[in-house]
Amino acid sequence: MSDEAPNDSTNETKALPLLEERMPGEPGSNSQAVIFAIVAWMAPGLGHLFLRRWGKAAAFFGAVAALIVLGCTMRGEVFAPGSDGPLGTLDFFADLGSGAFYFLTRALESPRVDLSSATGDYGTRLIAAAGIINVLAVIDAFETAAHRKTKG
Repeated sequence: MSDEAPNDSTNETKALPLLEERMPGEPGSNSQAVIFAIVAWMAPGLGHLFLRRWGKAAAFFGAVAALIVLGCTMRGEVFAPGSDGPLGTLDFFADLGSGAFYFLTRALESPRVDLSSATGDYGTRLIAAAGIINVLAVIDAFETAAHRKTKG
């Protein structure tokens, strides 16, 4: 038998470093990040504007606005709550993702949505894509405000 001490590296459990604890309201706290996320949803690019990410703010606003304008110009459909079937519900949530643009397009929507041609259907998909892009912007604003993501 050997009198050697057991290898410490195999028996020792290494503690994981704790995340830095922050008080609510401190920069980088989750409550502040949620506020930035809500603002980012309401107006595309606004969350990034408040975070002083000027390029991202302009890019997200420009992308969402362009897709909404193009989709409405093509006479795409903006789905209402309680739309027919599960796909109509998914389309509603995709459209709702564009925040204030959703309510604006619902108010200004033409009563004659053109789904008889491919153009109207493409317009509908562009409006939904605008909502999805804005949801990605909301996630990015939340992650940036919570300091889970590096600048960029």
